Amino acid sequence: MTVRRLRYCITNETYPYRNLALEEYLLHNVAEDECILYLWQNEKTVVIGRNQNPWKECKVKELNEDGGRLVRRLSGGGAVYHDLGNLNFTFVLTKENYNVDRQLDVIIRAVNGLGIEAERSGRNDITVCGRKFSGNAFYSEGIKCYHHGTILVDADMSNLSKYLNVSKTKLVSKGVDSVRTRVANLKEYRPDLTINMLKEELLKAFGETYGHVPVRIMEEDLPQDALKAGEKKFSSWEWIYGRKIEFSDNLERRFDWGDIELQLVVEGGIIRDCRAYSDSLDIDIFGLLPKYLSGCRFTPEDMEKALRRIETEIGNARIIEDIIRLINEEV
Repeated sequence: MTVRRLRYCITNETYPYRNLALEEYLLHNVAEDECILYLWQNEKTVVIGRNQNPWKECKVKELNEDGGRLVRRLSGGGAVYHDLGNLNFTFVLTKENYNVDRQLDVIIRAVNGLGIEAERSGRNDITVCGRKFSGNAFYSEGIKCYHHGTILVDADMSNLSKYLNVSKTKLVSKGVDSVRTRVANLKEYRPDLTINMLKEELLKAFGETYGHVPVRIMEEDLPQDALKAGEKKFSSWEWIYGRKIEFSDNLERRFDWGDIELQLVVEGGIIRDCRAYSDSLDIDIFGLLPKYLSGCRFTPEDMEKALRRIETEIGNARIIEDIIRLINEEV
């Protein structure tokens, strides 16, 4: 079924847990023949990926002291900083209509329409003059999915290094020596640019790209009890921080698909507990690692057998092979 109608939702809310709850509600309720564009902003927020270690990615103490908030999203990928100089977008649709090139075309068309030359770079970035102003991540549940990302307009770049712990291995892999050299605000290329101007251009590009007139979703018409429930989930300690373990062994490395950190509690040669962290966009495997490795003997052979069962269940052969290589070299 092709996209026959477009809807959009623009929220004035800047409380990140509410905004993630609204995003999840739209995901669960998108129709098979539509595409929804959701535009939103968070105030002073660090957003980490589904499988990331919050204490490692974020300077939690400094963020809390400054009145900021830490958020864990549903999708994979790395940590990002949001403030009111940043606009977030989400495309919500079914897998049959999911087309990342078409969705990114909306962003590129809108930015180009503002007189700024944007282009796609790599797997999930959009750049201007070689500098990244938009990063993207992806998530799916059943037949429904979303693609969301950031657009830096006039964000406070000093807070990127103030609140984020960016690994040196990641920076080396990018061939740069600081966070700031990699990112750019669009306002550097058009000084009069505002968030509202960008919103208008995005809605225009949305309609032009899909060939339909978008209809607005009014937030006040949505079921508030469902949004409250989602807000409660996303703001809970369990969701944001999860369970912290006092690990006895730690395996860590960066690959071309992202980094991995395996924290293991090993007693008497048996893995009694496990946590897996990663900024990979492929999220499913890292949720299964603790399940399959817990109870396994702490030997490369037995750990490989456990990982092969994951490969049989969900695939991801390339990632599995890299993790097996890490284990064989470190255990």
